[in-house]
Amino acid sequence: MLAKEISNIRFCSCEDSKYIKPKRMLFCENGKERSWDIIEAHDSVAILLYHKTKDSFVMVKQFRPAVYLKESIRKTANLKVESGYTFELCAGITDKKGKSLQEIAQEEVLEECGYAIPLENIQKITEFYSSVGFAGSKQTLFFATLDESYRQNQGGGVEDENIEVVFIPRKEAYNFILDESYPKTSGVMFAFLWFFRNFKDS
Repeated sequence: MLAKEISNIRFCSCEDSKYIKPKRMLFCENGKERSWDIIEAHDSVAILLYHKTKDSFVMVKQFRPAVYLKESIRKTANLKVESGYTFELCAGITDKKGKSLQEIAQEEVLEECGYAIPLENIQKITEFYSSVGFAGSKQTLFFATLDESYRQNQGGGVEDENIEVVFIPRKEAYNFILDESYPKTSGVMFAFLWFFRNFKDS
């Protein structure tokens, strides 16, 4: 549905970005001079959302240009969604000064998914590094349960974001994370497995 809005794709050099800064690090390791190209990027938060009434996980689906480029190179043909679209946890970069990670997570859920969740209901799971080969950004993972009483709007993001809210039933979630035809981030797989381990009897 959303893929029809993607058109006139072209590429150019990235010379001035407010999100990333390419750098080359020079260092000595075991007496040998080395260099490494890296990207300085923002850290982020991600939130695993479980809808109690629907017995489903609340996720987002959106177009990712970097994924589109990779899929175009590989000419992937077995996807169950349009090329370049991925299923992800609700997430966002930590670029809002003066706000805690928990507050940023709360705002992202409202903006992307349309639910206003009280801060005390947002539980930290853990934090980890991603893209360690070139970026080394840290992501903090949170968890929250919700129902329609928290609904404020339909979500979809802010400004020019084009985000689709998706519900993955819990009974289908394990097969979903192993199905390679649904492009997804590694954080989705980790978060779902964490939930299955901690809520296996619920």
